[in-house]
Amino acid sequence: MRCPRCNSLDDKVVDSRISKDGASIRRRRECLECGHRITTTEQILREGIMVIKQDGRREPFDRHKILSGIRKACEKRPIQIEQLNMLIEDVIDALEEKYDFEIPSRAIGEMIMENLRRIDPIAYIRFASVYKEFRDLSELIEEISALENRPV
Repeated sequence: MRCPRCNSLDDKVVDSRISKDGASIRRRRECLECGHRITTTEQILREGIMVIKQDGRREPFDRHKILSGIRKACEKRPIQIEQLNMLIEDVIDALEEKYDFEIPSRAIGEMIMENLRRIDPIAYIRFASVYKEFRDLSELIEEISALENRPV
């Protein structure tokens, strides 16, 4: 790993910590040339997984695309980034158990909504309003009513 300050390749690991969910490792590194410290994160690469879009197209699975959508739904809500990362890992793990290398985009959206509903109902409604493409206010009101009547 190159030092962002001096471009050296020589560093040492000062500290390593496993994340709460066990899916990643945070490492604190120190450059042996200039002493600059950086933090890196290690996580499992999920390669070869394809998403089958509703129109039949296939595209590579992109964790960052999921995180971006969830972050928008959770904007200005009292939800920590660690909760979002754990939600994504839970969704990915469950999808990998159920599907092999091709995952329908509908399954991804449904699972995200299911998990968001438990964490924050407002974030759930925000995500659902985009995902379900509500055509009018009555559909949104219907979804909110259904949310109130569903057990958590």
